[in-house]
Amino acid sequence: MDGKTRSDIYPGLEVDIILKKDQRSGERTRGFVKDLLTKAPFHHRGIKVRLEDGQIGRVIEIFEED
Repeated sequence: MDGKTRSDIYPGLEVDIILKKDQRSGERTRGFVKDLLTKAPFHHRGIKVRLEDGQIGRVIEIFEED
């Protein structure tokens, strides 16, 4: 699942994000969502979040819990 819809994302969810510095390379960073920073219900490049370790980026993939 992509991370473009705010209602799909919530604190504690495991996601891959792209940090601002990694936008050109496409390198992903995996972590757990702490805060949602995008207020809009949808964003075409992904909802911006803060991970539990403090890194900020846009969600590109969501990992569903089984």
